[in-house]
Amino acid sequence: MDNFEEKIKTVALAEELSSRYLSYAMSTIVSRSLPDVRDGLKPVHRRLMYAMRQLHLDPKSGFKKCARVVGDVIGKYHPHGDSSVYGAMCRLAQDFSVRYPLVDGQGNFGNIDGDSPAAMRYTEARLTEYAIALMEGLNEDAVDFRDTYDGEEQEPVVMPSAVPNLLCNGSNGIAVGMATNIPPHNLSEVCDALLYMIEKPDATIENLVKKLKGPDFPTGGIIVDKFSTILDAYTTGKGNFRVRAKWEKEDLGMGQYQIVVTEIPYQVVKSKLIERIALLLQEKKVPLLADVRDESAQDVRIVLEPKNRNVDANMLMELLFKNTELETKFNMNMNVLDSDGVPRVMSIAEVLREFLNHRIKVLERRTSHRLQKIINRLEILSGYLIAYLNLDEIIKIIREDDEPKASLMNRFSLTEIQAESILNMKLRNLRKLEEADIKKEFDDLTAEKNELDALMADEALRWQKVAEEIKVIKDKFGKKTALGRRRTEFAEVDVENIDISIEALVEKEPITVILSQKGWIRCMKGYVPLTDEFKFKDDDSLLLAIHAQTTDKIILFDSAGKFFNVNACDIPSGRGFGQPLRLMVDLGNNDTITDMFVYEPKTNYVIASNKGYGFIVDENHLIAQTRQGRKIMNVAEGEYTMFCKKVTGDMIALVGENRKILVFKLEEIPTIARGHGVCLQKYKDGGLSDMQIFNEADGFSYNRSGGVSVEKDLLTWLGHRAQVGKLAPFGFSKNNKFLK
Repeated sequence: MDNFEEKIKTVALAEELSSRYLSYAMSTIVSRSLPDVRDGLKPVHRRLMYAMRQLHLDPKSGFKKCARVVGDVIGKYHPHGDSSVYGAMCRLAQDFSVRYPLVDGQGNFGNIDGDSPAAMRYTEARLTEYAIALMEGLNEDAVDFRDTYDGEEQEPVVMPSAVPNLLCNGSNGIAVGMATNIPPHNLSEVCDALLYMIEKPDATIENLVKKLKGPDFPTGGIIVDKFSTILDAYTTGKGNFRVRAKWEKEDLGMGQYQIVVTEIPYQVVKSKLIERIALLLQEKKVPLLADVRDESAQDVRIVLEPKNRNVDANMLMELLFKNTELETKFNMNMNVLDSDGVPRVMSIAEVLREFLNHRIKVLERRTSHRLQKIINRLEILSGYLIAYLNLDEIIKIIREDDEPKASLMNRFSLTEIQAESILNMKLRNLRKLEEADIKKEFDDLTAEKNELDALMADEALRWQKVAEEIKVIKDKFGKKTALGRRRTEFAEVDVENIDISIEALVEKEPITVILSQKGWIRCMKGYVPLTDEFKFKDDDSLLLAIHAQTTDKIILFDSAGKFFNVNACDIPSGRGFGQPLRLMVDLGNNDTITDMFVYEPKTNYVIASNKGYGFIVDENHLIAQTRQGRKIMNVAEGEYTMFCKKVTGDMIALVGENRKILVFKLEEIPTIARGHGVCLQKYKDGGLSDMQIFNEADGFSYNRSGGVSVEKDLLTWLGHRAQVGKLAPFGFSKNNKFLK
C-alpha cells in the first residue's frame, strides 16, 4: 500500500488538461487531418496505398475485395474504424471527387447524386497507374520507413511521389484549430510550373500562376474570377474561387428552347441541387422557370424549361446562379505539413519548391542506393572474372581443400563475398559463354557507375534529371490523354455587381399599398383613391397609403431612424387585413413607421426629428441589405424621427409647436450618410410640428379657412438654419400643419 501511494503524483488540473489537449491536437493535425506537402497524402491514404502495393494490386493484376484491403490496413498500419478507412478508399476511386483517382474500383463506389457505396464485401479494387507513379522508388531507399503502431511492420513516412499529388488532387480536412482546403489542378499545368521553376528558381508567383492557370475540378464547371483574384489567392495561400455550372441553350424549333446543364460545380450533390431548384419552383421564387428534369445517365444532363419563349436564358441562369448551388464558392486554404512536419499556410511558390526539393532528395537517395547495388555487384563480378582466369586451380582447391573459402581468399586475394559467390556458382555457369556475359555486365555496370557518380557530383545534372522525370510524368498523364485534358474553363464575370432586375421577374401592375396604425400591411390591385375609407380591424385605422407598381421597392422609415425595404410584389394582397409588417422587417418593439414611399433613384431626402434636428440623405443610403434595416439617423432619449421628405425644391419651411415658421435655403442643410444631424429650427418649448420643401419662386402653401393659401412673400419668415422664426400668418391651421 505504501509503494502504491508513493506513485501518486499531485498535478494542477489546468496544466494537465492543457498538456493532454495539446497532445491530442498535435496528433489530429499531424497524423490525421493535414496532408504532407511532398506527396499530398494524409496518413490513412498513404497506408491504403502501401497496403494495396503489398498485396500486389497493381493495374495489370486482378482485383481484390475491398474488405481484404481494409482488413490489412486496420490490422497492420491504421488502428481506426473500418468504415472511415473504407470511406477514404471509396473517395480515392470516385472520379467526381478526385481529379486523378488512385484506386481503380469495380462495383458500386457511390455516385454524384450522393448515393453511398456498396458494402466493402461487395466491391473490389486495385491501384491505378497514377498511384503506382506516386510510389515509384519505394524499394530503392527513396524515403524513410518507420515502425507501425505495434512494431511488427514498417511503413513509409512519405511517398516518393513522382507526381505532384497535392496540387493535382487537392485535399480537405478539419483539424483542431485549423483546417485545409486545397483545390485540384491540371497535372500538365502543374508540371509546366515546376519546369519553369527549375529553369528560373527565382520565378515570380505571377509567372507561375500564368503556367498553373487555376484549379481544374473533376466535375468541370467554369471559374468566373479575374486573374488578379486568382493571383492574390495563390500569393497568400488563402482565397476563394467562384465556380459556375456549364450550360448550353438547346433549340427545340418554332422559337422554343430549353437549357441543359452539362457540368455542375465541384462537391455539389446533383440530387440535392435539383431538389433545391424544384423547391424554388414550388415556392414560385423562380417565375421565369416552368420545370426542371434530370435526364442524366453517365454524364450530367439537367434540363431547365423556361416559362415561355420570350424568357431571356441568361437572365434565368443568373437568377438560378444567385439562388442555388449552380454557382458555389470554393474557399482555398493551402494549410499543409511542410517537410519538417510543421503545419503552415503556403503560397503556390512554396508548395512547388517543397515538391522539387523532395524530388531532389528522392533522386539522391535512389542514386545512392543504385550505386551501392552496383558496387556490390561489381565486387562479385570481379570475383567471377578471377575465377574464370584460374578455373582449374580453383576447382582443385574446392575438391581437395578442407577449408576452400579461406584458401581461395588467401590464394587470390578475394573478399569474403567474392569467395562465397564463387563457391555458390553452379557448374553450368562455367561455360565460356557465361564468361563473356559477365565481362559485358561488368563493363555496363562500370559505365553506369561512372554516370551516377557524375550525377551525384553535379547539382545541375540532378536538376536536369528531375526535369526529365517531370516531363515523362507530363507525357504519361498530360493533356494528350483522356484523363489529363483540362475540364474546368475560365470566364471573367463581374459576379459581385450582378443585379437581376425585379422587372424581369414580376409582371408590372399598379397597386395601392396600405399600412395601418397597428402595423398591418396589405395591397389592393389598381390605384384606389387614397381618400377612400379602407376596412380595418375594430381597434385599427389607416396610418399611410401610397400608389405603387408591383415591381417597385417600398421604403419604410421608422421612429428610431432606420430605413427598411420591402418588395411591393411580396406584400400580401386580397380582401383580408394583410399581415403584420413585423413578419417582413425587424421593427423594434417600441418603434413605429414614420413614413412610407416608393424608392426613386437619384433622389435626395430631408429627414428630421421631433426636436428639430435633421440632415439630407441620398437614395443610396436608403437601401437595406437585410430585414434588420439600415440605421441612418441617431436619435437621443425621448427623441424620435418625424419626417422623410423628398427634395423637390430649393427652399424649406418649418413650423414648430409654438406656431413659429422659419424659411431658409435647402443648401444650408448638410448631406451626410449617418448621424444625428444639425439643428434646423430652435425651440424654447415644444418641438417640430411640420415641414415643407418648395421652390422659392412658388412660395410655401398652407391651409386656411378659405382653402389653400400660397405665401410668396417670404421676407417675414426668411432666415437661416437654427433660428427661431416668426409667427405663422393669420388664418394658419390650428393643428400647426401646412397642408394636413
